[in-house]
Amino acid sequence: MNNVLFAFGLTLFAGLCTGIGSAIAFFTKKTNTKFLSISLGFSAGVMIYVSMVEIFFKAKTSLTNELGLKIGSWVTVIAFFGGMLLIALIDKLIPSGENPHDMYKIEDMNDNNRHLDNKLLRMGIFTALAVGIHNFPEGLATFISALQEPSIAIPIAVAIAIHNIPEGIAVSVPVYYATGDRKKAFFYSFLSGLSEPIGALVGYLILMPFINDLIFGILFASVAGIMVFISLDELLPSAREYGEHHLSIYGLVAGMIVMAISLLLFI
Repeated sequence: MNNVLFAFGLTLFAGLCTGIGSAIAFFTKKTNTKFLSISLGFSAGVMIYVSMVEIFFKAKTSLTNELGLKIGSWVTVIAFFGGMLLIALIDKLIPSGENPHDMYKIEDMNDNNRHLDNKLLRMGIFTALAVGIHNFPEGLATFISALQEPSIAIPIAVAIAIHNIPEGIAVSVPVYYATGDRKKAFFYSFLSGLSEPIGALVGYLILMPFINDLIFGILFASVAGIMVFISLDELLPSAREYGEHHLSIYGLVAGMIVMAISLLLFI
């Protein structure tokens, strides 16, 4: 039971960091592109390293123990790319104009630029919905990781939390543009992050009665695929859009080093 509460707590923390992004937008005048670029790269490094080095092989071990070496190895690979396919399909279903990967800067919230526009409000609300849809499998990923391996769940949650900060800005800016209401912009941003703990709750209610080594192995391999795809499709391109390509790579390497050291400490 303690593990379940720990997993929910981590997932809630990661999800609500969209609210931090929104709060940053309201209390600072300018986007710190260097900080965001390094942070997003760091997050990608953590997620790629832990997925490929730790999660994938734990999933493979679990599945080969259940199904044998050959079939277990095949199922691991299929589940890994299945996770990628799931998140890619979610991406494809979201119209590009309302995709949460579109970058916004805090200085866009200048009152002189703001104008009331229903289209912008619609875009902001749909961006919040898109972020929510994206965060749902991330919530499940964090929750499953925390249940299976609490030692690797904390850096995963931190990485997803960092990734959620610019998404919070992406929701807040168009809603504020359209309404001039900071509270409403923060509310939609905060709300979009709640889908991560909801993803964890759905995972707990639907999957927990059936959990065994086979299900855990498939889920864990899928989680690895989801996190690698998010890193390559969202985090690194977002870091580049903020205009600091080399800093994002330095952040990526730093994230990998930190993740590697943290895993070595738990041996």
